[in-house]
Amino acid sequence: MPNHGALAELTRDAGAVLQMAAPGTEAPAWVLRALEARELGGLVLFSRNLADRAQTAALCASLREADEDVLIALDEEGGDVTRLEIGEGSSYPGNLALGRVDDIRLTESVGRSIGLDLLEVGVNFNYAPCADVNANPDNPVIGVRSFGAESELVARHTAAYIRGLQSVGVIGTAKHFPGHGDASGDSHLGLPMVEYDEALELLHLAPFRSAIEAGTKAIMTSHILFPRYDTQLPATMSPRILTGLLREELGYDGVIVTDGIDMGAISGRYGVAEGTVKAVVAGCDALCWGGSPADEDEYLYLRNALVWAVREGRLSAERLHEAAERNRAVARWSRTVREATAGATADRAVGLEAARRAIAVRSEVKPLTAAPHVAEFSPVVSLAVDDATPWGLAEPLAELLPDTTVEQIPAPTKGTETVGLMVAPVVDQDAQIDLAPLLERAAARPLLLCVRDLHRNLWMRRAVEAVKAARPDAVVVEFGLPHGDLADVLTHGGSRVSGQAAAELLTNRKSEH
Repeated sequence: MPNHGALAELTRDAGAVLQMAAPGTEAPAWVLRALEARELGGLVLFSRNLADRAQTAALCASLREADEDVLIALDEEGGDVTRLEIGEGSSYPGNLALGRVDDIRLTESVGRSIGLDLLEVGVNFNYAPCADVNANPDNPVIGVRSFGAESELVARHTAAYIRGLQSVGVIGTAKHFPGHGDASGDSHLGLPMVEYDEALELLHLAPFRSAIEAGTKAIMTSHILFPRYDTQLPATMSPRILTGLLREELGYDGVIVTDGIDMGAISGRYGVAEGTVKAVVAGCDALCWGGSPADEDEYLYLRNALVWAVREGRLSAERLHEAAERNRAVARWSRTVREATAGATADRAVGLEAARRAIAVRSEVKPLTAAPHVAEFSPVVSLAVDDATPWGLAEPLAELLPDTTVEQIPAPTKGTETVGLMVAPVVDQDAQIDLAPLLERAAARPLLLCVRDLHRNLWMRRAVEAVKAARPDAVVVEFGLPHGDLADVLTHGGSRVSGQAAAELLTNRKSEH
C-alpha cells in the first residue's frame, strides 16, 4: 500500500521550495489554498501586483494569514529596479551611486531603510543587492545595478547593504552567483557564457565571499555557462558550481535561490520543469518564478515535477527536504528579528542625501535661469527593470521651474524576440531619429538631454551628437553608466532622487521634499 504520510510530506517539501508569481493585486484562491496546506513556500511580487502601499500591505497580510511564515519576495534594489515605487521612482539611488559615494555607513543606512520600507508593507525577502562586479561596460543586464567595476569596492558595499537590510529581519540576497558582471548577453533571453581565468575568478567571487562573511541569508544563482567550472550546465543547474564551489569551497550554508526559472536561459533551452529539478539536484533551495505571471497549473506542474523526480530516483528525498528546511528556517529567522525591531520606521531622507553626494559634473554647467525644454532618450531596458518606472528630469525640474517642457524619444524598435517564456523588443541601432521637431520646440529655451547608457546605444549617441552640433549649449545628463565623453552631468543611476538631485544642481535650488 502507498505510504500516504510520506507522500504528503514529499508534496509539502516540493511546494516549500517554490516561490511563484501571480497576476493581479489580490492573492488568487489557489495561492491561499496552497499556503494553508503548507504546500507553497512563497510568492514573488511584481509591479502588476502592487497598486499602492495600502493595497500591498493588504495583499501581504492575506498571504501571512494563510501561512505566518510565508516568504514574500520582490526585487527592491533601489535605483533603476524598484517594485514598491514603480509609479514614482525609487526614494533611494541604486548601487552604482552608492559605490560612487563609497561611504559604507551610508550604504548600510540605505539597506536598513529599504528593509524598513519592505516591512511596512509585509515583505520579508528582498532579491538584493547585486554583488556583481560590472567589469564589462557593455553588459546589458547589470550596469548601474552594480556598485562598480572594482572588486573590493563591490565587496565592502555588498556586505554593508546586507547588514543594513538584515538588521531589521528582511532576508538579503547576494546575486547573481558566481557573477553576472562580465556577461555580454542577457540571460532573460538566452544562455550567456563567461570565460573565467584565475584572476577573473578572484575578482568576481570576492563580493560573494564578503556577503557570506556578513551573514547573507540568501544567494541567487545566475543562468550563465562558466566553462571554468562546468562546460555543460549553467550555474543554476550545476552541482560543481553550487555544491562544489559555493557550499564546499566557500562554506556557504544559507538559502540558494534561483534567478527566475522561467527566464529564457532556462525555459528556452531546458524547460522550466527540467530546470527546476536539476536546480534542486545541483544545490538550489528555492525556485523563483520570474517576470511572467503563473497560474495554478504551472505551480502544480513544478511541484509535481519535483515529486516525480524523487519517486523516479532523479532527486533524493533528503536533498529536497534539506532545501525545504532551509526555507522554513530562514522564514522563522525573519519573523524573530522582525518582532524584535517592530516600530522602527524608514528614513527615506538618506536616499536623497546619497543621490546628492553621487552627482558628478564633468564640465562647467551654468544654473538655469529660465524653464528649459527636456528631451529624454529612453533605451530599451533589461527585463529586470520595469520600463514603466519614471526617470529623468521632467518632474523634478517642473517643481523648481514650473514652465519646463518635456518630450520622450523612445528607442526605435524592429519587432520582438521570444525565447522560452520571455518576450522583448529588438532595438534598431541603425535608425535615424528626426530631430528637427525637437530643435524647433527647444529653439527659445535652454535644452537638456537626458540619456541612459549612451555608450552602448548607438542610435541614441548618434542623435545626441547631432543635437549637440546644432545646439552646442545643450546639457547632457547621463542617468546610466558614466562612460563616453558626451555627458556633462552624471547621476550614476535613474532613481527618482537621482533626478531630483540633478535638478537641484542644474537650478542651484533645493526642492521642498
